[in-house]
Amino acid sequence: MMDVLTPRQRSHCMSRIRGRDTKPELILRRALWSAGLRYRLHHKVTGRPDIAFPGSRVAVFCDGCFWHGCPDHSVSPKTNASFWRSKIGKNRARDERVAAALTAEGWKVIRFWEHEIKSDPEKLAARVKCIVRKPGGRGRRP
Repeated sequence: MMDVLTPRQRSHCMSRIRGRDTKPELILRRALWSAGLRYRLHHKVTGRPDIAFPGSRVAVFCDGCFWHGCPDHSVSPKTNASFWRSKIGKNRARDERVAAALTAEGWKVIRFWEHEIKSDPEKLAARVKCIVRKPGGRGRRP
C-alpha cells in the first residue's frame, strides 16, 4: 500500500509530533499538581523522564500507545510496516535500557500508558504520591 501523502508532506506531518508536553503528559501533570505533588520536568538524569521527583528519586514516563507498542492499543501501520516494527522495537528496547540504568542509579521507575492516563489520571497520581511520599523512603513527608 502506498502512502497517500508525498514524502515532503509526510515529513512535515511527522515533524509536528511532539516529544514533550504531550496531551497525556499534561493530563498527568495536572493530576499530580492537584494531588499536592511538586515535580521537575525532563530532569537531567538518564533517559530524561517526563516527570521526576529528584528528592525521592522517582522517575515517571508517559508512554504513547503507538510509539511504545502498547499490547492493548498498538496498531501496526500498513504503510512501511517493516520500518515501523523496527522503530517501535527500538523504542521499547531503549525504554528497557533506560529503566535498568535508572534503577542501577537508585531511581524508582514508573511507566504509564497513554490510555491509562486518559482513563483515570487521579488514580495514577495517587499511586505516584504513595511511592514519592513512602514512609521510611527518601521522599519528603507531608
